[in-house]
Amino acid sequence: MQYVSESAARDAVNKASTDLFSFVYKHAVKPVVFNQAPDAAHDQMITFCRTAGKIPPLMWMLRQMIDYTDPALESEVMGLRFNNPFGLSAGLDKNCDLSTVLDAAGFGFETVGSTTSRPCAGNERPWFHRLPEYDSMMVHVGLANDGSEAVIPRVEKAYTNSTSMGLSISIARTNDELCGDIDEGIEDYRISLERAAGRSSMVEINISCPNTHVGEPFNESPENLDRLFSSLDTVKRTQPLLVKMPLNKSWEEFRDLLEVLAKHNVQGVSIANLQKDRSGLAVPMQWQGGLSGGPCYAASNALIADTYREFGERFAIAGIGGVFTPEQAYEKIRCGSSLVMFVSSLMFRGPQQISVLKRGLVKLLHRDGFDNVSQAVGSGL
Repeated sequence: MQYVSESAARDAVNKASTDLFSFVYKHAVKPVVFNQAPDAAHDQMITFCRTAGKIPPLMWMLRQMIDYTDPALESEVMGLRFNNPFGLSAGLDKNCDLSTVLDAAGFGFETVGSTTSRPCAGNERPWFHRLPEYDSMMVHVGLANDGSEAVIPRVEKAYTNSTSMGLSISIARTNDELCGDIDEGIEDYRISLERAAGRSSMVEINISCPNTHVGEPFNESPENLDRLFSSLDTVKRTQPLLVKMPLNKSWEEFRDLLEVLAKHNVQGVSIANLQKDRSGLAVPMQWQGGLSGGPCYAASNALIADTYREFGERFAIAGIGGVFTPEQAYEKIRCGSSLVMFVSSLMFRGPQQISVLKRGLVKLLHRDGFDNVSQAVGSGL
């Protein structure tokens, strides 16, 4: 395989195409999209990508135009090979509708879901509010999805057909009126994990969704967390498992959760979920949900750094929150992230953002004397 960066012609085409996508998105697409209600724009985007993914020539063209490749981006994390460290975090592709497009665009991996043992309608709409002044979305979806019995076979098919992208399944507890006690919650997770075993690159257990009516009992009590993973440990699976962590915890509380996870069959942690603290932000009080993007950046970096210092030998870290520029992605890596996930910057910057991040990260790595992204992990500490 010849990398794009090693061919002057392909590199020039990629750079020009990425710049063109950026210009068109900023000046033509985004004004139209942002003139619609966020929920409507979200649904239309899902429908468009689902349709576009079924047109092979279009996907071939997308790959030729914006899939930037360079050997410096390749790494091995949790025993898996990644063409690049960038992935879509859970929350956007709830039902595995985007995988073909993301693969063609050059994502290193994507996280589908979160999905739950039973189909889930989610919270009342609106689910989204835009906060462009903060590079953020207010998110109040409440785990709407088709249920893991339907979603996981789609992930397995996408995983089998993927050209270069890994697939992760994010599993959460169903958010509906059938929710019961802790034992019921444990069984809910277990059902989905049993369905997911061996059918994807990775599995993520989401213990931190802030938009459910039962709260977050598995990150509010180390004892409950221990009970959950004592059960999940008995599920036979081949994939590495990450745990989606909460953002709004003191380091002492966060470390207590990590110490529990370190005793179980867990290979990584995703840091972190949505920001619940609105301090200093002009956000209407009637808007429900958690904040994505910019408001997560500093807090997630602090937790990533502390986790890497104390648990870097035990857990791989996937850093999430506020990644809009190559410099921000690089800082997460320097804090200890081996993988970097994002969602909000796709909506605010456009689909070519994956190419912008990869190309920019390579320049930053070479500037600092690194031959490979894995060498930079934790280098800022």
